[in-house]
Amino acid sequence: MQTFVGFILFLANIRRRHFFYHGAIVTVWGSLSSVSLGMFLFVAGAGKRGERGAEGEREPSRALVVHEYGHTIQSLLLGPLYLPVIGLPSLIWANLPVFVQKRRNGVPYSAFWTESGANRLGERATGERSLESGE
Repeated sequence: MQTFVGFILFLANIRRRHFFYHGAIVTVWGSLSSVSLGMFLFVAGAGKRGERGAEGEREPSRALVVHEYGHTIQSLLLGPLYLPVIGLPSLIWANLPVFVQKRRNGVPYSAFWTESGANRLGERATGERSLESGE
């Protein structure tokens, strides 16, 4: 299901910049949030560094791509259980105001188990550093 939704979102963003990363398709999109749906990763451009690509868009953080790839691995392992077990809790952790406030008060994004798991899996699969360990 998540790969199908990812494919639809990919088609909706077909004019955006895309690249392959360990077999997944990464789309650099205009949202401030990032999401992984099966083999489709949608990542925000880097906000702090302001690195620009050839077409003037912001370059995504490599650590963010590794993190989102970790969610792709979670998706492969859990199959249809990914959305209720990982996707929904991650969405709540990322967006519910009480949790947003906790992160503003110093709680790291990776404090939540779905996110720390994505970091570990992404790092193990790619050999690269992920969020909060590579930046």
